[in-house]
Order: sequence, then structure tokens, then C-alpha cells
Amino acid sequence: MTKETKKGSLLALLPLLIFVLLFIGNGIISGDFSNMPLNVAIVIAAAFALAMNRKETLTNKLEIFTKGAGHPNIILMVVIFILAGAFAETAKGMGAVDSTVNMGLSFIPSNLLMVGLFIVGCFISISMGTSMGTVAALAPIGIGIAEQTGISMALAMGTVIGGAMFGDNLSMISDTTIAAVRTQKTKMSDKFKTNFFIILPGAIVTAIILWLVTMGNEVQTLGEYPFNFIKVLPYILVLVSAIIGVNVVIVLLGGTIFAGIIGLIDGSYTMTGLIKAISQGIINMEDIAIVAVLIGGMIGIIQHNGGIDWLLNFVTSKLKTKKGAEFGIAGLVSAADIATANNTISIIMTGPLAKDIADEYKIDPRKSASLLDIFASCWQGIVPYGGQMLVASGLAAISPVSIIPYSFYPIALGICGVLAILLNFPRYNKVNNKNK
Repeated sequence: MTKETKKGSLLALLPLLIFVLLFIGNGIISGDFSNMPLNVAIVIAAAFALAMNRKETLTNKLEIFTKGAGHPNIILMVVIFILAGAFAETAKGMGAVDSTVNMGLSFIPSNLLMVGLFIVGCFISISMGTSMGTVAALAPIGIGIAEQTGISMALAMGTVIGGAMFGDNLSMISDTTIAAVRTQKTKMSDKFKTNFFIILPGAIVTAIILWLVTMGNEVQTLGEYPFNFIKVLPYILVLVSAIIGVNVVIVLLGGTIFAGIIGLIDGSYTMTGLIKAISQGIINMEDIAIVAVLIGGMIGIIQHNGGIDWLLNFVTSKLKTKKGAEFGIAGLVSAADIATANNTISIIMTGPLAKDIADEYKIDPRKSASLLDIFASCWQGIVPYGGQMLVASGLAAISPVSIIPYSFYPIALGICGVLAILLNFPRYNKVNNKNK
């Protein structure tokens, strides 16, 4: 491991701690998370971050803040938020949600709706390679199912996020997978096989839990569930486009236009009404987009002040055994993801150091790559200020914290990762895979 690693500063993490205490702590104490809006909590924490480090001028700190807020990944996330809102509102206004839900109710038993939603999410995300795009595509359907079946809205959003994180962790075209493979210098196919067998039990257990949790929810039968297949087509277009690998921005933009055209043809919209629906969808996501930008800026300050370096050193300071080193890699990327709320960034940040650890303790690169991806995706599906949580909660108009107890798959993902370390699974042949 490099000797030039910076020591960092624990105090630099104070803004993040303040943010978590303000938002989550206040909600736990008061019993109502709406008492401390997410945007207010992040503004206070960001202001505190800017007030720190008096060695820097305010002008320099503002420049660091704006660079973090304007990071390409953050801006892309904002664009996805806005387009997801536009698509969701446009599709809802022309009747796509009702028709999709009724079609599902017509063919799927009520106690399997969440299981089906989870499996569809897994399939889409592994094909699409992006959890954000999967959440944006499936959340409106999950919301519709929850509204018409009495299933908890938080459970529906937790199910969507779980399915989305399955593919984000496993897909061949996921940026997190690519980052993990490249930093650990292994083959994509080899990492996929290792990762798949580690997390498969978690996916199966999640499906069983969803079945058990929702089997008591009975849909009141009021006769047939009328649906218009034409109105379902925007969702089919979005899902098929995602599966064949179309960029998520194009997917959501195309879905919005297609839904609008159908609405205009069948009379659901006038041109003025369509424009207003698109505008309302964008407005619905503005608050979440601003929060994402402010979080990016705050993380930029924390990283500049040494908070991320301190986390890296803290996690790697007491490694002695191979299992300890594997737990070190897991803890390293977990701490980075909790701090940055971005699994791709956390893997890129910690990957080189994880590679050093893996080489020193003779950890197979397939295993180290899998651990990086598993634990980054695990926490990304749990932290209430992650992009996936924010977009799902924003579309459903619920607190992201309310979704955490229903994050069955991300939790199962983490448990599978821990068991893989404890049980030394999988066991490899002596001949290692060649670097890609």
C-alpha cells in the first residue's frame, strides 16, 4: 500500500454528521420526518461545510463547492430526475399508470404483485445497466400498484429500488461494474460469475420475503379491471429501450414524447394540457434535484478538507488477515459510499487502494471486484440521501427514510457479501484469471 496516503481529517466529516443528525435524528425524535425537510437539512450542513477550514478563503471554498455540485455525475443525475418527473407525470395524465396497474391486476395474483415488480426490476436493471433509469421507469408503476391495492407505498418503492440495485451491481454495462473490474484488473465475465453466485441467494430470499409480506393484502374485486393496452405502450417502450441499451436520457425523453402523442391522439391531452403536465412533472422533481446538487457540493468540501482520506486510512489501519483484508475492502467502499451517496464514485475512489490490499493479502481480483460492487450497491440502496432513494421518494411523495425498512434486497445484498467473506466463498482454482 502506498506510503504517501494522506492522513486526512475526522473533523472534515462534521457536515455529513450534521446533515444525518438534522434529517434522521430529528425525524426519529419527533416521529415525523417532515418536520425537518431534506432541503433545509442539506442547506444547513452545506453552510457549516463552507464555514469550516479558515485557512481557505470563502471564494476558494465556494469554488470547491460549486465544482463538487457541478460534477458530471451530479448534473447527469439532475437531468435524469427532471426527465423522470416529466415522463411520470405525462404518462400518469394520459392514463398509462391506471391501465398498466389494471393489466397487472388482471393477470398477476395480488400476493405476487411485489414479487413480479422486483423480478421485472432485476431484469430491466441488469439489461439497462443503471439503477437510476430503472427506478425512473418502474416507480410510477409501483406507485400505481400501491394506490390501488393498499400495499404500503414505502414497500413498493423499496421493491423498485431493490430490483434496480440488482442490475446496478451485476450488469455488464453498469458503470459501477465497469469501475470495479477496471480498478481490480480482472475480466468482466469472471467478475459477473463470482458476483452472481454470491448475491443469488439474496435475490431469492428477497422474493420470498416480498411474497410473505404481501400475501395478506387482498385486492377488492370490483369485477374486471379495464385497461387500454395502447396506454401501456409508453412503459413498454421505456422498458424495451432500456433492455436494448439505449441511453437513459434518450429513454426517458422518448417515453415522455410517446406518452404525450398517445394522450393527444386519444383526447387525454390538449397541446396546452400536455405542456402543463410536462412542466408539472419537472416541478415535482426540482426540490430533489436541488438537494442532489447541494449534496455534491458538500461532498466536494468534505473531500477537499480531508474527510474522505481519513475514512480510507481508518478502514485500512488494522488489517492483519486475508478475511480482515476482505472486510477492509468492504468497509472501505461502504464508508466511501455512505459519505458520497454515489456507488460509482465510491468505487473509483477506493478501487486503487482496494487493489493494493488485494495484492498484499493475495485476494483474487474477481473477489475484490465483487466486494467493491456488492457493498457500494448495498449502501446505495439504503442511505436515504442516495439518488435512487431521492428519485423514488420524490415520485411517490414520501420520506426516503420511510423506505429504508423495506430495502429488503440491499440489506440481503450486504448480508450475502459478509457471508461470502466469512465462508471464503467462492473457492477458486489455483490458476488465477488473466487480467483484462
